[in-house]
Amino acid sequence: MATDDWGITEAYDDWRGERHETQPETRQAILAAMAAEPAAPGPPGEAPVIVIEAGHGSPALPPGDLVLEDGIVLRVDGTFRPELPFGYHELHPHGGGQPIRVIASPGACHLPEALRVWGWAVQLYAARSRESWGIGDLADLRRLGRWSGRELGARIVLINPINAVVPVPPLQPSPYFPSSRRYRNPIYLRVEEAPGAREHAREIEPLAAAGRALDGERRIDRDAVFRLKLEALARLWARFGGDPAFDRYCAEQGAPLEEFATFCALAEHHGGGWRGWPSDHRHPRSPAVARFREAWRGRVRFQQWLQWLLDEQLRAAAAEVPVMQDLPIGVDADGADAWSWQDVLATDVSVGAPPDGFAALGQDWGLPPFVPHALRAARYEPFIQTIRATLRHAGALRIDHVMGLFRLFWIPKGLSPAEGAFVRYPVEDLLAIVALESHRAQAFVAGEDLGTVEGGVRERLARHRILSYRLYWFDPEPARYPELALAAVTTHDLPTVAGLWSWEDVKMQEALGRQPNVEGFRQIRERLQRMTGAADSAPVDDVIERTYRLLGEAPSMVVTATLDDAAAVEERPNLPGTTTEWPNWSIALPMPLEELEQRPLPRAIARALARS
Repeated sequence: MATDDWGITEAYDDWRGERHETQPETRQAILAAMAAEPAAPGPPGEAPVIVIEAGHGSPALPPGDLVLEDGIVLRVDGTFRPELPFGYHELHPHGGGQPIRVIASPGACHLPEALRVWGWAVQLYAARSRESWGIGDLADLRRLGRWSGRELGARIVLINPINAVVPVPPLQPSPYFPSSRRYRNPIYLRVEEAPGAREHAREIEPLAAAGRALDGERRIDRDAVFRLKLEALARLWARFGGDPAFDRYCAEQGAPLEEFATFCALAEHHGGGWRGWPSDHRHPRSPAVARFREAWRGRVRFQQWLQWLLDEQLRAAAAEVPVMQDLPIGVDADGADAWSWQDVLATDVSVGAPPDGFAALGQDWGLPPFVPHALRAARYEPFIQTIRATLRHAGALRIDHVMGLFRLFWIPKGLSPAEGAFVRYPVEDLLAIVALESHRAQAFVAGEDLGTVEGGVRERLARHRILSYRLYWFDPEPARYPELALAAVTTHDLPTVAGLWSWEDVKMQEALGRQPNVEGFRQIRERLQRMTGAADSAPVDDVIERTYRLLGEAPSMVVTATLDDAAAVEERPNLPGTTTEWPNWSIALPMPLEELEQRPLPRAIARALARS
């Protein structure tokens, strides 16, 4: 599809194959959001970055001094085509001019030889133990990994994004609407494992008791949990005597961590997100922000300390079973990353999807996109930091809506999804960076490529050794799934096996006044009954086990089962298109992990998915 110099496509084909032209007002609104000069034919000049992929030949570099990551300096005369080590290097042109970042990528993601694993897909907030404070936490993840790995043979645990949200109640419940994709949410900390918790157990016990009392309700009260944990952690911080490991972490994370911590302190001070703050605090590099940071240094350090605790507890959890991290498609326009990178983001548009058979009006996800040419002009630093942070302590990476590396559907403010347009991205550069970071982390990558996918996208992902996605609900023949794939029955946005089999998913939607596709549900259920051979009156646990036996036939490298199915949960975690009418991202499992570990169904699923 033809694209202009700004990356805006002239048209797109919808799910029916019908052509939709980009309207002039849409194009003008997108250009304005990109801060494009009205008369400019395209983005300014060449960006200060060169990307080299192994196996594609090394381009001639401009004459200059090439400083490798390890400090070695190579003199480049304009014809020299060096075999560079993988990494991020700096070319200083002879005669002056801005340095050029040279990214040398392996070109393909890390993929262990003979990879063949199974594991759980977990909504961590839902996986509570008897020690939890109303929400599943990183110690619960460690417990789940130990049990799954040692007793069931699991070799991966895919978790929902645990990224930070704006730290002011009411908290954002969606894991896919983060304040930052680089830093994490303190609500997932196990307070009792923080420094000083044992010595001051008596002081925090009333808070712990109040937190554990919240486990009595299935609906998670994030605001209550957050207040209790932050109060307990603030008391422990006041008695924290320091730790060289904390100092090393802060030094390693450097300015990005300090900037994130400053954002959190400002959010606490002003309330809410940065676009509603006083004007002199709306940019991270303003003198007023620097003065605030110094005046509130203690609170900024506290926020840095929370991130260190999260890093340590995640590392301990990942030591039990490799964790597959989940990368959201974007960030909250009012959050920390948008504050830091507002010059690279188009904050007057949001990304979404055009109308299709599942959403007749289209979808607006409310997340601002990177401006393609501005991202490249920033030497891809925001993207690099995001991928690297997500892969920290990870054995694998799931990229949500991986098609967004190729193109994103932009919806200008004030227009409907039907009036949006696709904007293309420098996909080969972005895939090269993903491959490099995957190689460094020794972590494999899967791309969530469900829904309408352009021709050629899956083939290009496969060339970069990125696993595709296959769902039983969409394709009931697992034996025909590709090897280079992650296979599953369902996702967080779709019915659980129990919800489908019992019809509770349909009944719930009807009770909310929605109009579910009853005939479609009926066809899927009848197909499931036929494929599993289950009687119409078969117990749900039996149907779940039989379903996963079918999934176990997939030759795919990775197979996952949801912990919701292991607990025979009828409610899906998220019902797209709803807000307050359904408790999205807030339903805990109906039993604690201690009880789930004793049930036969998880073990039956594990046997069904056991990989040779």
